[in-house]
Amino acid sequence: MEIEGQTFAEKFDLFGCIQCGKCTGGCPISMKSSLNIRRLVYESIMRESNESIFEMPELWDCTTCATCSLRCPKGVEPADVIIGMRNLLVEEGRLQTTIRDALESIFKNGNPWGRIRDKRSEWQEGLKIKNFSEGQSAQILYFVGCTPAYDPRLQETAKSLSKCFDRAGVDFGTLGNEETCCGNEVRRMGEGGLFEMLVEDNSSLFKKYKIEKMVTTSPHCYNTFKNEYPETGFQVQHYTQFVSELIKQGRLTFSKEIAKVVTYQDPCFLGKQNDIYDEPRMIIESIPGVKFLDMDRSRERSLCCEGGGGRMWVEASYTGERLAEVRVKDAVSMGAEILATACPFCLLTLEDAVKTTGNEEKIQVKDIMELVAEAI
Repeated sequence: MEIEGQTFAEKFDLFGCIQCGKCTGGCPISMKSSLNIRRLVYESIMRESNESIFEMPELWDCTTCATCSLRCPKGVEPADVIIGMRNLLVEEGRLQTTIRDALESIFKNGNPWGRIRDKRSEWQEGLKIKNFSEGQSAQILYFVGCTPAYDPRLQETAKSLSKCFDRAGVDFGTLGNEETCCGNEVRRMGEGGLFEMLVEDNSSLFKKYKIEKMVTTSPHCYNTFKNEYPETGFQVQHYTQFVSELIKQGRLTFSKEIAKVVTYQDPCFLGKQNDIYDEPRMIIESIPGVKFLDMDRSRERSLCCEGGGGRMWVEASYTGERLAEVRVKDAVSMGAEILATACPFCLLTLEDAVKTTGNEEKIQVKDIMELVAEAI
């Protein structure tokens, strides 16, 4: 197989693969999908033609959670191989309609949800939030992200975080309607050209407003700004890092109790890919009245919700129980009343799973910041 004049094996350093199978054995999707990462890596080395990948719908089942890369004893990055294969599919136009529509919407409107750009900051109405695009300045750029800006359910997370910033005296602002997609999911859906365009446009915007520090809602935005953009010249944090510091410094305190049993879903792009495990738990455990219980499969062993890697816009090639449903059942079985998370995609997939498993009366799904806002 060739990509950009190189074989896949050369581009992704696959000759180090020892075919141990730990990638497939650790993949949460491989148990129910025909996705076999070990086989894909082997075929990437052995085959000379790209044609074989055009008949692999399972390539879109991958959530790019990176468990395969973390477990590889030879440092191979199998998830990047899948992204490279998706790149070929995008170039050939062999996409599900939902993927194509999401990518087209990002190109035209700066978001994957088909919403117009002028509606991006509507969630801020009635709130006193500075706007860089209107000539105001602030110490912190709050990068809201596409889903929290447009989805009514996730807007509650953005409002809760803004409330906590206000209470702690944080000088912050947003880019208003100038904010555009970070490109994390774009890259993982295989649209490398669009990703590079977003990197260039966003980098110019951040430079224009002389951004020195950014806080993101989504682990996906945090991951791409921190790990996949060129040197930005500013510090970027996920909100769990920033808010945990506010609590430690005594700038954010609590006045109410939440007498609930709470467990936590580790988002893959926050935990597995960026080693942020302690800060979310510290925030939850600092809330008065909360009894925190960790799931058996937590931290680096946490089970993916299936929301990453563009899966919010992809119809899976398999049927049956979804991983988010497994997580909800795990949380209910341990007696949790609230399943907290710190990722927009996790929140949406888990809330849907609560409904499909019939557990609406037993458990709620909330973003950590909703809990914090309720307790301050």
